[in-house]
Amino acid sequence: MTSRVIDAPRPKGDHAGISTEWKPPMPAYAFALLRNVKINDQIAQYISRIDATLAPFGGAFKIHGGRTEVVEGSFDHTLVAITFPDMDHARRWYASEAYQAILPLRTNNSEGITFLVEGVEEGYQGSQMLAKLAPC
Repeated sequence: MTSRVIDAPRPKGDHAGISTEWKPPMPAYAFALLRNVKINDQIAQYISRIDATLAPFGGAFKIHGGRTEVVEGSFDHTLVAITFPDMDHARRWYASEAYQAILPLRTNNSEGITFLVEGVEEGYQGSQMLAKLAPC
């Protein structure tokens, strides 16, 4: 069985000063920079249960403690990156009852920081940041 995407007409134009041009949602990412991880039964439980918390929100691992080659500065963390369809999905995953139930298994056995970041659209180029930085 195959799936297909139907490209429906998108609203365009301006209505009372509010842009109605449709824009696809930006992907979002959950990043965790972890260190001093205690490898024990609780961490093993966390790892074995996290996938089930991601599935309802379209979350998927992109990086999970892979080999790191530092080319500038210093880095003594384990990096984890999870992708989501958009920021709303990422926020709802993190706040979900299922994820909050396993979160202490990680936080009680590691140090670090976790944050959500909105990504960019397909085809984005770094020079597009100049428009955001230009004075009004």
